[in-house]
Amino acid sequence: MHAVFRTGGKQFRAEPGERLKVPSLGVEAGDVVTFDDVLLLSDGDEVKVGQPVVEGAAVKAEVLSHGRGKKVIVFKRKRRKGYRRKQGHRQNYTEIQVAEIVG
Repeated sequence: MHAVFRTGGKQFRAEPGERLKVPSLGVEAGDVVTFDDVLLLSDGDEVKVGQPVVEGAAVKAEVLSHGRGKKVIVFKRKRRKGYRRKQGHRQNYTEIQVAEIVG
């Protein structure tokens, strides 16, 4: 069984027991979060596609930790003008482990 859910403006495919890194959530490590924005639900034979969400479906997950992603370098340049700007960025994330998919 798997589901596609939406959080933080992104979509994720989840299966029970799977670990995911989602955009930062404002919850403590060890808490259980429920994602109600399920777009697709599949049990192997039957596939339910929401319009836009599947009614009554949810993904329950446990928050494992919070962290920061790898550094991404943003470099801007204009030719022949001596204009150069270098900037780094690290995105915050929350690591979760999918406990169950309710559908």
